[in-house]
Amino acid sequence: MKKYIAEINVMPLKNLLDPQGKAVFNSMQKMGFEEVSSVRIGKHITMELEAESKEKAMEKVNEACNKILANPVMEGYDYTVEEADN
Repeated sequence: MKKYIAEINVMPLKNLLDPQGKAVFNSMQKMGFEEVSSVRIGKHITMELEAESKEKAMEKVNEACNKILANPVMEGYDYTVEEADN
């Protein structure tokens, strides 16, 4: 078994309202950040896991995202999986 590190980003779907992102955007505009045109806020998750191969690790990360880490009705996700440095 090898150790892997997954970096996962979970974001609200683009067609859904993001109230937290909207609140931060409004605050940024009031503070003089006129160049900012949009803010969306999500979650970043770092996960360590052991698996027989990178492909198996990716399968487990995908399963965790679908079952626990993301709500597929409201959120999308992407991830990378790399072998951990010992």
